[in-house]
Amino acid sequence: VQDGDGRSIPFKALYREQKAIVLFVRNFLCYTCKEYVEDLAKVPQSFLHEANVRLIVIGQSSYHHIKPFCKLTGYTHEMYVDPQREIYKTLGMKRGEGNNVSVRSPHVKSNTLLGSIRSMWRAMTGPAFDFQGDPTQQGGALILGPGNEVHFVHLDKNRLDHVPINTVLQLAGVKAVNFTNQPQIIDI
Repeated sequence: VQDGDGRSIPFKALYREQKAIVLFVRNFLCYTCKEYVEDLAKVPQSFLHEANVRLIVIGQSSYHHIKPFCKLTGYTHEMYVDPQREIYKTLGMKRGEGNNVSVRSPHVKSNTLLGSIRSMWRAMTGPAFDFQGDPTQQGGALILGPGNEVHFVHLDKNRLDHVPINTVLQLAGVKAVNFTNQPQIIDI
């Protein structure tokens, strides 16, 4: 994988020393990925530190797109790219939309038409008009490490088949996050 400065890092190095939640996104222009990553940005660093877990997003574009995407989404955790989609292929991540569109990510707020229009607008008004990766590539979620331990694997069937963030956080031993903008009520 490559970081935001184009430095190459072996994929295994991301989870060799500590447990990591690794989330693969379709592409950085995808509205569902943008909205999912906006919610990932709400995960407090303190929750991850307390559980000794890394939170990592991997896209499949050029490394030049990492910093603008982080700025757009407010995401401050680790982000890398796999521009040749080698890890996507090795893990068997799908290309194309599956037939089961009944799944719905709780983190996607836009409807398909409006989200697609916004994605196209960002592509056309961006500094380099490109799709920032294969638009048919699906992503997935893994919890790996330390070492060769595999705790969880979910390969997305379509663009809305994200694992709910709190599910993956809890499976990794991280506290849940309130993603609603509603104040929490505490019974005493």
